[in-house]
Amino acid sequence: MQPTLFPREITPEAVLEALLRRVGPANGASAKQLASEVLGTVAEAADERRLRQVIEQLRNEGHPVCATPEEGYHHAADAADLSRTCHYLMRRATTTVRQVAAMQRVAMPDLYGQLGLMPPADEGATYETPIHASGSE
Repeated sequence: MQPTLFPREITPEAVLEALLRRVGPANGASAKQLASEVLGTVAEAADERRLRQVIEQLRNEGHPVCATPEEGYHHAADAADLSRTCHYLMRRATTTVRQVAAMQRVAMPDLYGQLGLMPPADEGATYETPIHASGSE
């Protein structure tokens, strides 16, 4: 990496630019690797937390930012790639809801109803999520 005159920051624009160079799971990176790439120096724990906040923001804006523990962070290459990440995120969300239901001693279907949510699809489900070309949202 080249030294820079000005320190770089972990911004949505910088993260998206780095992810567009990492299309598909074969090009995935850990949070530390991606944050270090964006910053141009070795990332610290606080940088990884900031990266995760920016990833959440990008996803909420509709960018197809993929990540699983096996594949690392990357930009979706195709619908199947995005579906794997959506399935992973739904499993994580379901685990969290299950814990909340157990702690509150409420049946999960009741908790979903209280939250105004539909129960998740079964484990083998895929999620139909369109992939938008960058900048065309």
